[in-house]
Amino acid sequence: MTPATSSAFARLDERVQRWIWEQGWNELRDAQEQAIPPILAGDQDVIIAAATAAGKTEAAFLPIASALCAAETPGLALYLSPLKALINDQFLRLGDLFGSLDLPVYPWHGDVHTGPKRNFEKHSHGALLITPESLESLFVRKGFYLAHMFRHLRYIVVDELHSFIGRERGMQVSSLLHRLEDCLGRRVPRIGLSATLGDLQLAAEYLRPGQAQRVRIVESKLGPLELRILVKGYRDGWDGDGEEGEFLSIDRVAANVFAAMRGTKNLVFANSRTMVEQFTDRVARIYERHQLPNEFHAHHGSLAKELREDVESILKDPERPATAVCTSTLEMGIDIGTVRSVAQLSPPFSVASLRQRLGRSGRRGEPAILRAFVTETGAPSASLQDRLRLDLTQTIACIELLLQRWCEPPLSGAMHLSTLMHQLLSVIAQRGGISAKEAYTLLCKAGPFSLDVPRFTELLRDLAARGFLVQSEDGTLLHGPSAEPMVNHYSFYPTFVSQEEYRLLHGARMLGKLSVNQPVAEKALILFGGRRWRVTRVDPEARVIEVAPAKGGRAPSFMGGSPGNVHPKVHQEMLAWYLRDACPAYLDAEAKSLLEEGRALFQRHDLANARIIAVPEGTLLFLWAGDRVSNTIAVQCQSLGHSAASFGVGVMIEGIEPDRLYAEAREWLEIGPPAGPVLAQAVANKAVEKYDQYLPATLLAEGYAAAYLAPEEAWTALAEALGGR
Repeated sequence: MTPATSSAFARLDERVQRWIWEQGWNELRDAQEQAIPPILAGDQDVIIAAATAAGKTEAAFLPIASALCAAETPGLALYLSPLKALINDQFLRLGDLFGSLDLPVYPWHGDVHTGPKRNFEKHSHGALLITPESLESLFVRKGFYLAHMFRHLRYIVVDELHSFIGRERGMQVSSLLHRLEDCLGRRVPRIGLSATLGDLQLAAEYLRPGQAQRVRIVESKLGPLELRILVKGYRDGWDGDGEEGEFLSIDRVAANVFAAMRGTKNLVFANSRTMVEQFTDRVARIYERHQLPNEFHAHHGSLAKELREDVESILKDPERPATAVCTSTLEMGIDIGTVRSVAQLSPPFSVASLRQRLGRSGRRGEPAILRAFVTETGAPSASLQDRLRLDLTQTIACIELLLQRWCEPPLSGAMHLSTLMHQLLSVIAQRGGISAKEAYTLLCKAGPFSLDVPRFTELLRDLAARGFLVQSEDGTLLHGPSAEPMVNHYSFYPTFVSQEEYRLLHGARMLGKLSVNQPVAEKALILFGGRRWRVTRVDPEARVIEVAPAKGGRAPSFMGGSPGNVHPKVHQEMLAWYLRDACPAYLDAEAKSLLEEGRALFQRHDLANARIIAVPEGTLLFLWAGDRVSNTIAVQCQSLGHSAASFGVGVMIEGIEPDRLYAEAREWLEIGPPAGPVLAQAVANKAVEKYDQYLPATLLAEGYAAAYLAPEEAWTALAEALGGR
């Protein structure tokens, strides 16, 4: 359908039509055709779900620009982005369209100078591109001026919608949007953009809580691009002693990546910043040996902004070959030009993440190329769970689910109490004070937080006892002495913090720092520096974990990701591949051999039926029900004094025989699943989010359980596991 014959095109303002013709577009994308009418109407919330580079931004802003330039009075579109870099890109991208219509575009984040911000405050029309944190700062610093500043607001656009749903930052956005409409005294249409949404109805519920059925869903029907996949397997060894050693396969992977990607543009994703640095260095050494200019560059959140921008600039240069080795920093829609291929250095945590990453490749008619490099241990003494080749099987499961066009639904069920505290303090700053009843109505009853009156009252009383709140004679809540310096500091605006790092101590020796995201208790087993350790003490206040060496095979990885990260469907898909005979065509010879080894071991131990297996260190309990379930069972074991740790598809319990575990587990089933908050008491590091440390102990346990534990599902999976005996 050409623009001339498009009914949606005909509805746009003629100045916008002219801009489209000037771009040389032969047609509108299907998402643009569907989105233009409801957005032009200006009275409906809309979600636009389409693949990366499918024209989502234009689907939203062509009708928005048309409505703004055709209106008799000034109008404003508020664009919320999770990334400063994405705002910088959109400023250039929208500047062309809006500039042709004499509509201003204002970027607003921490790195933007005061000039554009002052211009926006004077005129307040056109498009404001802002991060959630900068919007929060406006509520705190300019609360009394807010209604005037946004008096012309006509549309709200939330980009990368999937990155907000179910997270603390997402609750901040939801609360800010509700508070903004409350301040204006009217409803403003919301438009969500995303390439990766596993459940569109849950996404609609997030965009407009309580009114999901009224959100218009625009889903692109364009078929999938041509996809080429290669999974290479490696057998690893360990060189050196203790934490000073290193895995041998990294040089083989680096050599293969160098050969496949030299002279082109690519992205290589690793699951940790440490791996990014190590791998970038290894490939750089290859370039040095060949006396070639280096084409590989590190990109992650710990690097200075200037260094990250240098890498992004190199990627955009069409004449310069470049590959970025990165974490999730380049997963979302920052403009980095055309990327030939995407590589994954370790198993993806989720199908949604893999899908988002793969969307960076395969543009402009080229096939999307995915290379996965999976390393499995080659040590004969490796643990049974290692010899099952779980990393390879998880990679296969994620790829197969990707090919089935499935991805994880948004996270749900968390209470987000840290963000509730944050928003309460923000509301007080915005208004200069608020009554408890008004605060509850704004944030909970009509707002996005699902807390009842008794719990909200408990939160208020505890915050008052800690000096965060005081109450005036007329009942108005005000900032207490503990809150004043916190709210008045720029670090208040984000709801997130960098991953908490614990110092890992073996006696007086510091082994390093560890980002802790899994539940920890004494006797828990962790992996650090390629060695297995047992936790002997956890000090959350000092951020210290004391450990002692643990005998036997390798423990499950303890780094990266969130508790309950891998979805049950991924584990079920893994199980299905152990039960099949065929091998995916995209596996290389070594990966096929590793898969066959894992299957042979699976069959030897009859793991299709037997879920409780004796090993030298103790007992393995296989659940195949998602990380959240495995973590819950691990916490149950730890609460009863056992050394236990999740290894993803199951739990390793040290020093216990299968018959004893079976008997104990039967007792657990007879008693029934414990209350989540009771079980959470065994977790030493429950303070995960920014302000968790200030929450009442009862609410902290309840909030942790709601977000990270699943007793009902865990007991169901446990009953199924025991049914095989």
